[in-house]
Amino acid sequence: MKHAAFLPSFRLPLRMPAPLLHALCAAAVLLAAGAARADDYADVNTLLRSGQSAEALAKADAYIRANPRDPQMRFLRGVILSEQGKAADAQAAFTQLTQDYPELPEPYNNLAAIYAAQGQYDKARDALESALRLNPHYATAHENLGDVYARLAAQQYAKAQQYASTSASVAPKLALVRQVFDKPAEPEGKR
Repeated sequence: MKHAAFLPSFRLPLRMPAPLLHALCAAAVLLAAGAARADDYADVNTLLRSGQSAEALAKADAYIRANPRDPQMRFLRGVILSEQGKAADAQAAFTQLTQDYPELPEPYNNLAAIYAAQGQYDKARDALESALRLNPHYATAHENLGDVYARLAAQQYAKAQQYASTSASVAPKLALVRQVFDKPAEPEGKR
């Protein structure tokens, strides 16, 4: 399953009324502090991508101590914990984000990825449905939900085969669903 990225973006209108322009100029002073935040996010991401997850986690934790309500760094911390294989800690981090910021779909998606990795497909489905209620256009959550439904289908076909071993229609369906997940990934250039 795919994990979510959490990097909000925005666009300014091309023409702004003077009061809005003045308000934005005043806000620019406040946003200068935000530039430091962007550097912190970039630093943590760079450390994580270069395989220095312990250092990335330490930097994220230090930032969170100073900015405990920052959802983006808290989300990134959950991603780091996931990458480190600390599923319980990552699950706790994403669960706390869903409680503190119930309007954000990304933590639900990442919770679903943890649940799916543990074979808890019903919980994964529920988390993804929560993400999609918040953002019906969230492509990653739709793809992950499709994967979860395919895994659930495989479980049901396996049960059907177990209880009705003489049914000729179940085995090909089970084989087809399993083939989807057993297929080796295509190289980037072949897609």
